Amino acid sequence: MTRAERMKAMLEEALMPSQLEIHDESARHRHHAHARSAQQEARGPGQVGETHYRLHIVSRHFDGMKPVERHRLVHQLLAAEFESGLHALSLTLKGEISA
Repeated sequence: MTRAERMKAMLEEALMPSQLEIHDESARHRHHAHARSAQQEARGPGQVGETHYRLHIVSRHFDGMKPVERHRLVHQLLAAEFESGLHALSLTLKGEISA
């Protein structure tokens, strides 16, 4: 199972989003030191690790939450992925009311 598939499963279970988009942007960061290190450890030379993602999520769970609270929640849900090599998330998080 890929990192994107694991994140999708975790986020769908916890947030029941009406919209969930996950875009792997790791290739755009392949020359960064952490990306080179991650790819050598995880996949070998020449392979790009799954380190950078852009997420767009719309969920009723975000209604009434401040933006920083939404971000903290997503980071908490994906803590295991950060521990296993996820380096960066770009997040667009909206509640059903504000979508």
